[in-house]
Amino acid sequence: MSEHLAAIRWNRTSPGFDFDSYNRAHEVSFKEGAIVLPASSAPAYKGEPGRVDPEEAFVGALASCHMLTFLALCSKKRLVVDAYEDDAVGVLDKGPNGKLAVARVTLRPKVRFAPGTEVNAEQLAQLHHRAHEGCFIANSVTTDVSVEPRD
Repeated sequence: MSEHLAAIRWNRTSPGFDFDSYNRAHEVSFKEGAIVLPASSAPAYKGEPGRVDPEEAFVGALASCHMLTFLALCSKKRLVVDAYEDDAVGVLDKGPNGKLAVARVTLRPKVRFAPGTEVNAEQLAQLHHRAHEGCFIANSVTTDVSVEPRD
């Protein structure tokens, strides 16, 4: 098995520490600090809009994992993919326990296969289904994750 590390660094930059004014800006670093992601809470929770919030990062991780699994499946089947886009959407809502959670994530992948690579709608749906089943991140969460391929 493997380990995957992320380091979080936050320092107070505000004069006080009351709920309405303390800073939410922080950094998430990967690869022993080689990649640094400016992060914050969502603006609705007093965060900075120019930084990635955890909910966005969660949606991005699901979409990225699905894509990478999909590409691996296509490669193994010799189905050449030229481009892949996804405009994924996550919805924050109250869960059955009354707590806020990313209750739904909708992946909306759009795949362009190379000329000469023929994939019908049923095959494409099966590839996305298998990618969803094989996605490590989707298998790690209780969030309802759906896939709605786009044309």
